[in-house]
Amino acid sequence: MKRILFFAITAVCILTASPTFAQENYTEGNVREVNFYRTKQGKFDEYMKYLRANFLPQQEEAKKQGMIVGYQVMIKTPATADDWDVAIVTLHKSYGAALDYNQSDEDKMKAIVSKHFKTMDEQKQREMTAKRFDMRDFKGTSYLREVTLKPMQ
Repeated sequence: MKRILFFAITAVCILTASPTFAQENYTEGNVREVNFYRTKQGKFDEYMKYLRANFLPQQEEAKKQGMIVGYQVMIKTPATADDWDVAIVTLHKSYGAALDYNQSDEDKMKAIVSKHFKTMDEQKQREMTAKRFDMRDFKGTSYLREVTLKPMQ
């Protein structure tokens, strides 16, 4: 019985100590939600124009309302035929802000989208944004935490 108790206490100590040691080396920063896309042949400029007209104003308003910290659009030359060429980055305060459902933020975003597309009808909004699927293919999403390394002492 003493042996089981010893192993249980040791396991708890090890599991709780690991995050403590990791925090010793850095401080946590914002979380980036990165969505990767591959534009279809000949559609890159059209997709950039779509983002300027639709993504940009909505993200500016979301930032102004404090729903996100920031956003970026990144491009690169694809390494293979299946590689991404456009990454859309949304900067969040934390993993919780990036991943947890928030009814208030959803309501705010619906209002932003409705104002942008000048209709509250979600079906019409989907129809208006559906053309983006003809311009690009979704490749995946990654969540990345920014960390600041602490100087050695």
